[in-house]
Amino acid sequence: MSDRPVLSEPVTLDTPVQRGESVIAFVQIRKPGAGELRGLSLVDLGQLKVDALLKILPRITVPSLTEAEAANLEPADLLACGAEVGGFLLQKSQRMDVLAQ
Repeated sequence: MSDRPVLSEPVTLDTPVQRGESVIAFVQIRKPGAGELRGLSLVDLGQLKVDALLKILPRITVPSLTEAEAANLEPADLLACGAEVGGFLLQKSQRMDVLAQ
């Protein structure tokens, strides 16, 4: 098993995040470890509940978004990031079933 973190494909943000002089136009989502899920409900994450996504995204985005930046994402961008998070919650066999459809 590789020690490298599993990263999603880049999620291009419809509305980039402005951070000082720099602009974050895309993020990648890192597969969360059990410790990063602490204090969160897997059911809430699986249902893409906003509160759960706003807590997990700062922990697993590359580059790391702050809580305030995550809270200010456009709804479409939050959903796109949430879809990547949801994909990481599925077992490999379930992901294959989804891809086969």
